[in-house]
Amino acid sequence: MKSSPAIQAAIDLTAGALGGTACVLTGQPFDTMKVKMQTFPGLYKGLTDCALKTYSQVGLRGFYKGTGPALLAYVAENSVLFMCYGFCQQFVRKVAGLDEQAKLNDLQTAAAGSIASAFAALALCPTELVKCRLQTMHELEMSGRIAKSHDTVWSVVKSILRKDGPWGFYHGLTSTLFQVVPGYFFFFGGYELSRSFFASGGSKDELGPVPLMLSGGIAGICLWFVIYPVDCIKSRIQVLSMFGKQTGFIRTLLSVVRTEGIAALYSGLKATLIRAFPANAALFLAYEYSRKMMMSQFEAY
Repeated sequence: MKSSPAIQAAIDLTAGALGGTACVLTGQPFDTMKVKMQTFPGLYKGLTDCALKTYSQVGLRGFYKGTGPALLAYVAENSVLFMCYGFCQQFVRKVAGLDEQAKLNDLQTAAAGSIASAFAALALCPTELVKCRLQTMHELEMSGRIAKSHDTVWSVVKSILRKDGPWGFYHGLTSTLFQVVPGYFFFFGGYELSRSFFASGGSKDELGPVPLMLSGGIAGICLWFVIYPVDCIKSRIQVLSMFGKQTGFIRTLLSVVRTEGIAALYSGLKATLIRAFPANAALFLAYEYSRKMMMSQFEAY
């Protein structure tokens, strides 16, 4: 039985949410270190130094600062991303003059994912903003920029609303769009090309968990290699915007390169790449298997 667009969208949204949850639970400590090193590169000599200092200063819980907003961020992002991904695949079919049920090639699938990411950015930006500020709270307290005991989700949300109103949650939206639209082209492209490779001419839908996880891990590496410098600028804008209006993406980029060098744009890359493989392997494994299970249940019904 052919599923209706509404049922298909609900399945994609739910599977995307489960994938996002798996991604966060797998990679949160490395994401925390990434944001710390992006925002305050001068405080840390490298990944190991950041890990040791975080543990000695805050303890194990320091690695999980912002887990709540991170769950919201990735669940919201992936729910919207994979729901819109289905609609965007149909859009690409229409543009390409293909039948509704026609299989897209890997390039067309990558284009659909890139378009879907623009909608996901609207859900991602506010929660990512809160997450990044919570993750760098200790560094902000140590620098004297904020008082202690402002490190809860609600305190960060209140400060944003009080200072900038609802639109304050969209600091860094331009950077987020610059990041996700090209990034997810390579993300979905890397995933589909990897699946094609592992399928060796057979059906990609019949791949087992190991090839799926490897394909997801490769997709994550492709994504972060492309978007990392942009993500670095986004993190700076989102954290430092709490102290006044930022200069925007281009000016922030030029300022960082001029005063700190190009290497500053890659601070924390090692933590990100270590995180990217298992986190995105978990994301796609959870997404594909939950989606397949829900589709089979619906068809049986």
